[in-house]
Amino acid sequence: MFVGFDYGSANCAIGVMEQGEVKLLPLATNSNYLVSTLYALDRDLICEAVLKALPSDQQADYAKLRAAQLSRARHARHTLDLDNDEQAVFVGEAAVQHYLDMPEEGFYVRSPKSFLGATGLRADQVALFEDIVTMMMLHIKKLADKLPSSASNGITHAVIGRPVNFQGIGGEESNQQAERILTLAAQRAGFTAVAFLFEPLAAGMDFEASLTVDNTVLVVDVGGGTTDCSVVKMGPSHIDKADRSDDFLGHSGQRIGGNDLDIALAMKAFMPYLGLETKMVNGLPVPSKPFWNAVAVNDISAQREFATLGSSNMIKDLIKDAERTDLLQRLLKVQQEQLGYRIVRSAEGAKIALSDSTQIQISLDYICDKLHADVNESMFVDAISQPVRQIQSLMAQALSDAQVTPDIIYVTGGTAKSPAIYASIAANYPDIEIVVGDHFGSVTAGLTRWSQKVFG
Repeated sequence: MFVGFDYGSANCAIGVMEQGEVKLLPLATNSNYLVSTLYALDRDLICEAVLKALPSDQQADYAKLRAAQLSRARHARHTLDLDNDEQAVFVGEAAVQHYLDMPEEGFYVRSPKSFLGATGLRADQVALFEDIVTMMMLHIKKLADKLPSSASNGITHAVIGRPVNFQGIGGEESNQQAERILTLAAQRAGFTAVAFLFEPLAAGMDFEASLTVDNTVLVVDVGGGTTDCSVVKMGPSHIDKADRSDDFLGHSGQRIGGNDLDIALAMKAFMPYLGLETKMVNGLPVPSKPFWNAVAVNDISAQREFATLGSSNMIKDLIKDAERTDLLQRLLKVQQEQLGYRIVRSAEGAKIALSDSTQIQISLDYICDKLHADVNESMFVDAISQPVRQIQSLMAQALSDAQVTPDIIYVTGGTAKSPAIYASIAANYPDIEIVVGDHFGSVTAGLTRWSQKVFG
């Protein structure tokens, strides 16, 4: 069976074709989307879980590759007093719940796709991300194979979405690294053939199915981890082409998306309650770096630094000489209990709530009893001004490459649901029709349609 597989920064989804229409498969309770998260009681237990889930004919070769990690995994299982068959790795909402229950323990990763193109990864770090993605894909494929839609022969072929650029730096080398990780993970998960398609093109293909006349369309896909823009010729005379390269007029992409908006909002709305913008007794401002490291959940080095004993000692030293020691004690708690992901999750909840309200209150009682933060629309707009400018620059870059004025701007992606994003686009392009698509399903639908052309 041929599927479209959106291995997204925020959520994952799989689509199949049924009677000429795209159908998204249910991957979670009451949802077609699986949140892109993984939690392990110990990071070395991830490769152990992969080994157990692999087909028997792949296990020997994989065990050789991961001999050192598997040895550490056995030690970790003994240290944690886990039975041999006791589950130690969780994916999706189960991962989120385990993290919320035990944030200071275990290993939690949110939006692993955001890291796949990171420059300077060591071999052991690449191996870890291979295992994380493999574990998630194994879980997703197992769920999908059990569904009636794939009961005949299971899922074998997949078109996987990818951003135009996985990283703002690193260029094509970063893109190739990320594709290698995704391809290897998909093969280990049981996909016999894999192809890739730019996510903005995928989103645009679903929109194209609704067009009755030809148009030049600027597709703006604002996802959880990346923003991609493509200028594409679309319509009835283009839709059935097997090769769309001539229709692809220009593109741009960068690792800027919903995660960055959440982080920016967390800094603006929540970190002052932890001591940001307060002063030391000598009148100097409290350094902002530990606050940033706490919530920079898409920055490997920042997260690693924040988790160290040195970071803990630095915050303790700041407390000694700070005017508001009570607030910095909260930051210390965040560091000691590793609550950064939870803070960003609260910011994400605030962002979503502000789509329907102009002012909300967010509970931060996991940091301090009865602590609440007031968040309003203007605060959000101010917080995200820099990433919004980057999104606008990407749109301008794609149009400059294409050397055309689009007939339509098609906006999609989960983050595009924010009125602030829509307003910024409308303000810059007041004379162009703006169409807002399915915020979550457009990419998956386009990938699914393309899988029929590639593999059918």
